Amino acid sequence: MNVLTDNFSTYWKGFLGTVELTVYASVLALVLGFVMASFRVAPVGSFRAFGTAWVTVLRNTPLTLLFFAVLLGLPRFGLVLPFQLFAVLALGCYTSAFICEALRSGINTVPRGQGEAARSLGMTFGQTLTTVILPQAFRSVIPPVGSTLIALAKNSAIAGAFSVVELLGTYKTLSELGYNIIWTFVWIALGYLIITLAISALFNVLEKRWGVAR
Repeated sequence: MNVLTDNFSTYWKGFLGTVELTVYASVLALVLGFVMASFRVAPVGSFRAFGTAWVTVLRNTPLTLLFFAVLLGLPRFGLVLPFQLFAVLALGCYTSAFICEALRSGINTVPRGQGEAARSLGMTFGQTLTTVILPQAFRSVIPPVGSTLIALAKNSAIAGAFSVVELLGTYKTLSELGYNIIWTFVWIALGYLIITLAISALFNVLEKRWGVAR
């Protein structure tokens, strides 16, 4: 227990760092995921090609490699940002590919007649997607989106290797101070458990309220 009590400020700082990474990257992933899902079902071929390329590249690229590309590659092109922001970009872009596919699978569950009816009323593609298709699709993709964001929270641990303050990185400081490594990781694991259970609870509430009854 003294591992936690003696170093509570260190754990707390790492915990908040992980929470911030998770929240900011989740928002970015949801926004980009929505945009890319819209591109993948758009009537314009170039949009569909771009959305497909985005998903294909990011889903098949190791997240660690993407971190290297963003945190070490972008500064070479003159884009210098705080490491935490680079980590948010890497996590958000990577996760957006999975959010996109979850949303697209939900869109495919909506009967085609819904879109045809909307177009017959003179609605544009954007209006049809945002007011008719996506509200129905969202109800069926709440569980997979929640699972994807839980994975994002755990993937944020990679950021610690790139000088970003987060929960897993606290083990380096405590190991140097001579604390028991097993108990160090026990408290780290508990921190991640709190974060993932909070995300799970949030999406359980959303599912009960808006989810499709099965």
